[in-house]
Amino acid sequence: MYDVVALGEILIDFTPAGKNSAGMQLFAQNPGGAPANVLAMNAKLGGKTAFIGKVGRDNFGAFLRRTMVDAGIDCTGLVEAEDVATTLAFVQLDEMGDRSFTFVRKPGADIMLTWDEVKTELLDRCRLFHFGSVSLTDNPSRTATYEAARYAKSQGALISYDPNYRQMLWPNEQVAIQEMRKPLELVDILKVSEAEMPLLTDEKSLESGAKKLIDQGIALVVATLGPDGSYFRTRQSSGYCKAYRVNTIDTTGAGDAFVGSLHHRLSGLSLDDINALDETDWMDIMRFCNAAAGLTTTRYGAIPAMPSSDQIQAYLADKAT
Repeated sequence: MYDVVALGEILIDFTPAGKNSAGMQLFAQNPGGAPANVLAMNAKLGGKTAFIGKVGRDNFGAFLRRTMVDAGIDCTGLVEAEDVATTLAFVQLDEMGDRSFTFVRKPGADIMLTWDEVKTELLDRCRLFHFGSVSLTDNPSRTATYEAARYAKSQGALISYDPNYRQMLWPNEQVAIQEMRKPLELVDILKVSEAEMPLLTDEKSLESGAKKLIDQGIALVVATLGPDGSYFRTRQSSGYCKAYRVNTIDTTGAGDAFVGSLHHRLSGLSLDDINALDETDWMDIMRFCNAAAGLTTTRYGAIPAMPSSDQIQAYLADKAT
């Protein structure tokens, strides 16, 4: 069995890497894509994971496959396209380390995944299926994502969803809202940002939005709040968990490290088990996830920056003294 199977984008993040002698910006080639990042974090913590997605049959695609294999992710579900290139994203960082993206994706291989290319045998053997909204931005990957989520649910997997809104990838906000809300009826675990909550619920308040989602049948809603930490809500409890103060240089992949750590901490639990966790349990989980996310921001890139279990535990032990 796989602890987590994720479907979605795997791409190249070109992240800032200083300037050349002429003062021009240099970029470093890094593996990226939220679903792949989530799996990498889980695998680094000891989880068994598998990825479903599409890259071009090019040097970038080969690099991404090697990266995932080296990270311990099963890549038997990775498809190589002959007619489209691997998707690229150029990351810009502001003075606080926060990032914005420019995508080379008209189309990119990631959105060309079709439902008949999805290896359903991976979904047959997963405890949790995870996806985001980047694969919902266009067809055929939109249909492939919806169908995979439905199929995994029918096979008894828990369903995890991260809306991960990227405005420039959608034709307009109305289409984004419509498509991002469609999977909610299938979802057990939802991770959002503060900015995404109104898109999913029409609620500006994080607390009221989370309650609305829980009332719709979602078991767990978690929100990542950057330097302010995280928030969780279940039917039984809710609360905020403060972030740890770190020397942030690049926030790329921090939210994905949080989600991968969350999946790891919930590994092996049924929906009933998750519903039975109390506030003390959740605060312990949130502290672990906050630490993983925070440590990821202290290095450049996403997958290369993710901490090990020993590093997280040592950091938490240090903060507890």
